[in-house]
Amino acid sequence: MGGYGDIQMIDENGIRMDGRKAGDLRPIEIETGVIPVADGSARVIWGNNHAVAAIYGPMEAHPRKIQRQDRAVLDVRYNMAPFSTSDRIRPGFNRRSREISKVTAEALESVVLVEMYPRSKIRVEIEILAAEAGTRCVGITAASVALAHAGIPMTDMVVSVASGKINDVVVCDLNKEEDNYGEADLPMGILPNSGELVFLQMDGDLSQDEFQKAWDYNMDAAQGIHEIMVDALKGGES
Repeated sequence: MGGYGDIQMIDENGIRMDGRKAGDLRPIEIETGVIPVADGSARVIWGNNHAVAAIYGPMEAHPRKIQRQDRAVLDVRYNMAPFSTSDRIRPGFNRRSREISKVTAEALESVVLVEMYPRSKIRVEIEILAAEAGTRCVGITAASVALAHAGIPMTDMVVSVASGKINDVVVCDLNKEEDNYGEADLPMGILPNSGELVFLQMDGDLSQDEFQKAWDYNMDAAQGIHEIMVDALKGGES
């Protein structure tokens, strides 16, 4: 959140720089089965974000010290490719990758029936091939579809989306400029069937009314995104 109030990102008619209205999502496409050697996989193109998630397992957990006697371990790895942004990213895990991997694992563990696979490991690989804004949301959504595609039993899927504030206006699904120069960002992980929340983070300042508006945008968006996820799982790109 840069908070550069002098950069106009929404006009007097409520139209944003990319032509969207305040409550509009960027275009979203989802395709399953994109990694043939994986047990399940999904590609999500969300605006200019391109993410691929692949699932391997359940498999025996190694080393044995990570085994849990009563449940599986979700081993989540989130990574941004060096070419995913205009400034080359140094290859390998960094602090941000580890933080997002942890947040993603915690969100997915809330829906995966890990108790069905004691002493096992389910590997979740998330690769961001092109990054615009909201890559953690795109990665969580892609991983959720990939888990379902792999046939991993879940109580629900996790839909992740972020709303925020630009030029004192609350908007849905921030793009790169809005994320860089906006005043607030509210990413959420939502279970669409129950409306429950599995993670929430906030950067910047929102009043109580603004927070409620961003919350409502995210909740409404989650339902539409969930339909795209289900369509992709039924067969083919959505």
